[in-house]
Amino acid sequence: MTDNANKKPDTPRQRPLRRRIFWCCVWCVCIIAFLIWIKCLWGVIVLPFIFDIYISKKVNWNWWRQLKSSRARVIMSWVDAIVFALVAAYFVNLYFFQNFVIPSSSLEKSLLTGDYLFVSKMSYGPRKPITPLSIPMVANNLPITGTKSYLEWPRWKYERVRGFGNVKLNDIVVFNYPSGDTVATAVENQDYYGLCYQAGAELLPPGDMTGMSWQEQLDAFAAQYAAGRSYIVAHPEQFGKVISRPVDHRTNYVKRCVGLPGQTLQIKHGIVYLDGKANKEPDEVEYGYIVTFRVNPPTDLIKELGISQEDLSEPSPYDPMTRYMPLTHHALSVLRSRRDIVKAISVAPPYSSDLYPLDMVKNWTTHDYGPVWIPKKGATIRLTKDNYALYERPIRIYEGNKLEVRDGKIYINDRQTDKYTFRMDYYWMMGDNRDRSADSRFWGFVPEDHIVGKPIFIWLSLDKDYSLLDGKIRWSRIFRKVDNIK
Repeated sequence: MTDNANKKPDTPRQRPLRRRIFWCCVWCVCIIAFLIWIKCLWGVIVLPFIFDIYISKKVNWNWWRQLKSSRARVIMSWVDAIVFALVAAYFVNLYFFQNFVIPSSSLEKSLLTGDYLFVSKMSYGPRKPITPLSIPMVANNLPITGTKSYLEWPRWKYERVRGFGNVKLNDIVVFNYPSGDTVATAVENQDYYGLCYQAGAELLPPGDMTGMSWQEQLDAFAAQYAAGRSYIVAHPEQFGKVISRPVDHRTNYVKRCVGLPGQTLQIKHGIVYLDGKANKEPDEVEYGYIVTFRVNPPTDLIKELGISQEDLSEPSPYDPMTRYMPLTHHALSVLRSRRDIVKAISVAPPYSSDLYPLDMVKNWTTHDYGPVWIPKKGATIRLTKDNYALYERPIRIYEGNKLEVRDGKIYINDRQTDKYTFRMDYYWMMGDNRDRSADSRFWGFVPEDHIVGKPIFIWLSLDKDYSLLDGKIRWSRIFRKVDNIK
């Protein structure tokens, strides 16, 4: 007889022990591999707990199952399940993926308002938590109490885990809003710094700055900003409380990356140029037009061209049949051919106010902007009066240096110098709806520590203009890969 024939079958006591050892090993290997990946080896402190749960059983982890009260057991079973779900969701949401919904029309018609995106953190490498003590899948405030969903302490330095790749040109990227470090809570959707300059300009009209020296211009802008900030702080009934937010709790934005670190970007007549060469326009790029209708456009045509009610919501105060509308090249061609419906179409004028940087005398517009060199990690730039305002925020805010000008001379961390070496990569983000997008033209560079992830596919798409029985669900967009949206 063979040894296997003589071998006695496992007893019931032995079988559970072997299974416990197996699952203990599986969990320990997974946890160690995860800790090596995120370079956080102090997390091995959880291994003794795993060993006790499966092998030694010194702690009665299921103590609540022995409670006499059936109601208490039911309550504790729910608590146990909820805690496990929150912990699992925390790590999945932090290191692997999260959901994101397109809240505005800035990327139309490439991504539409109401598109729900599956966003991969792995594509560019997940960012380690900067405020680790936070409740997962909750925005900045808890829904009932209104208190913060995170603790300010501890606050860790920026680190990113290795991912599958880096941000590529023309990628659609989810990132934290750079100017969202400070917000006025009653008007969170408005840029705080723009509000300060607008309020300051009303209190201290700038006048003509072209004849001023550089130092006088800086002092005038600083006085304007300080006056506006004081006004906003003094009027909480209008603006709410002014608060600051850490990087990982700033509002999520989604735009297309049209400029990479080290490239020189310039916009000429609406076309983006990189290092002197025109960048490819998105297939569904939109520009603003003034459209005068003879009659109200039929619903079928509006639906066919993908024109939303928001697109039709800006009639001229002088003529209700004239509207400002963002249109794709295809929609523009179709409307121009419909002389029975459209009386005239003209190009809408570009914006020339509130452009980044706010504290700089310039004649740029949203259609003619720059040139701007995009900072690159390890690259050194010479600071001058002509580019100081462009790089002040990256140097002072994003990279944490003391930067000031005294008597026309630049000081960094109290040392006079005209050179600076950047410690991070930066990106230039723009919406495909070029004339209705708050993007880098208004708030500047996006630092690498603000990058959240890459949208992979659309898992749901809802059209707010239609009912459930009238085309609310955009079936053709569900499970559409974002990489295919060029």
